[in-house]
Amino acid sequence: MNENPLQAASETLEGNHPIVSNNEPIPARMINEFAYCPRLFYLEYVQREWSESADTLDGSFVHRRVDKESGKLPEKTEEKAEIHARSVWLGSENLNVSAKIDVLEADGKIATPIDYKRGKPKDVDEGVYEPERVQLCLQGLILRENGFECDKGFIYFAESQQKVKVEFTPELILRTVELLMKARRIAESGEIPPPLIDSPKCVGCSLAGICLPDEINLLRHTDEDADSPRRLMPLRDDALPVYVQGAYGLSVGLKGDCLEIREKGKTVSEAKIFETSQMSLFGNVQISAQAIRELASREVPVVHLSYGGWLSAVTAPPPHKNIELRRAQFASANDSEKCLKLARSFVSGKIYNQRTLLRRNAKELPNDSLVFLREMRRKSASAKNLQELLGMEGAAAREYFSKFALMFKQNGEQPAFDFTTRNRRPPKDPINALLSFLYSMLMKEMLVTLIGIGFDPYLGFYHQPRYGRPALALDLMEEFRPIVADSVVIGLINTGEIRKQDFITRLTGCALTDSGRKRVIEAFERRLNTTITHPVFGYTVSYRRIFEIQARLLARFLTGEISEYPSFITR
Repeated sequence: MNENPLQAASETLEGNHPIVSNNEPIPARMINEFAYCPRLFYLEYVQREWSESADTLDGSFVHRRVDKESGKLPEKTEEKAEIHARSVWLGSENLNVSAKIDVLEADGKIATPIDYKRGKPKDVDEGVYEPERVQLCLQGLILRENGFECDKGFIYFAESQQKVKVEFTPELILRTVELLMKARRIAESGEIPPPLIDSPKCVGCSLAGICLPDEINLLRHTDEDADSPRRLMPLRDDALPVYVQGAYGLSVGLKGDCLEIREKGKTVSEAKIFETSQMSLFGNVQISAQAIRELASREVPVVHLSYGGWLSAVTAPPPHKNIELRRAQFASANDSEKCLKLARSFVSGKIYNQRTLLRRNAKELPNDSLVFLREMRRKSASAKNLQELLGMEGAAAREYFSKFALMFKQNGEQPAFDFTTRNRRPPKDPINALLSFLYSMLMKEMLVTLIGIGFDPYLGFYHQPRYGRPALALDLMEEFRPIVADSVVIGLINTGEIRKQDFITRLTGCALTDSGRKRVIEAFERRLNTTITHPVFGYTVSYRRIFEIQARLLARFLTGEISEYPSFITR
């Protein structure tokens, strides 16, 4: 097969852009993704996003044999040797692409690539969809540049154990080079392609929860006739946090695929690593280097907290590869108008939820309080600067906490706990101890969420940077303080789940006992796993999932995909 089709492709495409670029070679697999969905290509290749799903895990299982290198290539293609090699990496300087060929068969200079896929042949004329044919064609072009003759390849479908031949026709080569050049341009443009609209491709996509196609389309187009977003992400996260707290002598070690919690060397509990989303260690709990390395390799953060829940440190893998997001975050933090716009959303959402919680739970609540909070919320949405916004938030908080005790059920003539005002550092009474501890837990959740998405959690927009303060986590948790942390406090008191003996009160303040802290953590986790209908999108997900959705919407706002950050409010 001559080179004319390739030359024709470069000459006929719009603008005659060169294929060769100073950037790194694009993997052929990424051109498959581009042909399938340009946005998916951008998320995976440019922003380095990835998430496993049942389909991707099944695909990895199918490739388990061909991912192991075997066979040997001759030093020169002129050698008339028969080749059967697996997992062969080759590159093309002309196309500036690379490929891992699952199976390479060759007889002398005539080579045939074989690509393994899960499933069975598709119900189309060629038996293979275009993205797979393009990926295989790129492998053929790479082989040609490396001295082989290659005019066809095969797709092997593992489920049906069938081979489908793909001829490298001039038309397929032209289409392949066209997609390669378009993918390169989009990668270099720095502009993420828009989401697909109501596409069935999104349903099985492992990155749907990162892409948020329906949500972004809804927020970008305010058409009343727009379809409601599909819930493309799971209801809850299967992996859950592990908490370790107690007296001296506790440690965490690794045994196989399990984390062992040990007390003075004796195993008292264990957790499977693949079921662990984060590990929170309170006080002087020790953790082995082997456990840290294994958790880091699986991108599971270890959060170190004091006995009272104050954040001490986070042991995490290297920062997320999405440098685009952090560049947008730092640029936005220097934009006073954008900072104020976000701060208004955070504060107005918080005041709205404070008012909702009082309206739902407070007995004999004066109507003046609801009117005042509604007015503060309205004014906060149009505050002229951050200082004015701080004053409105403070005024709303004083009114809210002055009526906070009205949400407690009476136990006889007296409430189970007294509460008059919010105090902290240290908290002086049980209710304030609960509030402080739960705010710390909420901040920890936001911190872990932000790190996982790729933010720098220490650079905020409302809370100003201060040494050691995770300002962005504090920003994002504002709207959730009433409906998550405060709601847990009210539930603990009204159900009698927490009692006076669960606190220690000294001159230095009030703190939870180990058993009291355990009950509070259990109640907090129950709240995070509670499902709720999203007020904007209409589907039902857990609070922990909503944290991720809100953080990703913040990312989309910072990168310019949506014009407003929609604060989360309950009705």
